[in-house]
Amino acid sequence: MSEPRRPIVELRSPVARALVPVLGGVLLLGAMALVLWGIAAYLSGDGQEASERLAPSRFQVGSVESAADEVAESGPILFPGLATTTGERTMVLTHDGDDPAEGWRLYYAYPADRDRTCAVEQVQGTAEFVDCDGRSLDVSDLAPPDPGVNPVVEDRRTLYIDLSGITS
Repeated sequence: MSEPRRPIVELRSPVARALVPVLGGVLLLGAMALVLWGIAAYLSGDGQEASERLAPSRFQVGSVESAADEVAESGPILFPGLATTTGERTMVLTHDGDDPAEGWRLYYAYPADRDRTCAVEQVQGTAEFVDCDGRSLDVSDLAPPDPGVNPVVEDRRTLYIDLSGITS
């Protein structure tokens, strides 16, 4: 039989046996926090500008046929909080005409004669909206989007919302 192995460092005092594992754990947690902070700084670009990973300049809605059918059946489609983390930039997407690849329009979800604080609510299943004052509005009464924000159809099949006017 062989003798039991002795530890490389033998801690003899009770204080050392209590403090060394705790200090080791603190150092390990500190190293993990530093690594996570580094990853977050890399992903955010040090907070200097929006990146495609954090704030993509295009939002894919999906198939033009599906989206056109949805608008025809249930009214305009609301997209809450596009390109924001606070939900302040809600968009309304609507479609006119028989060709699903054409006739897409985009609005902000507040009246054209008011500011963002007067959010509208859609009357379920219709193209009618009610604003913060209780006024009944049509989709065309809503605020137009900023320049560079518009619906885009690619290959007559896929619908996107181009957000480059607000993410750049």
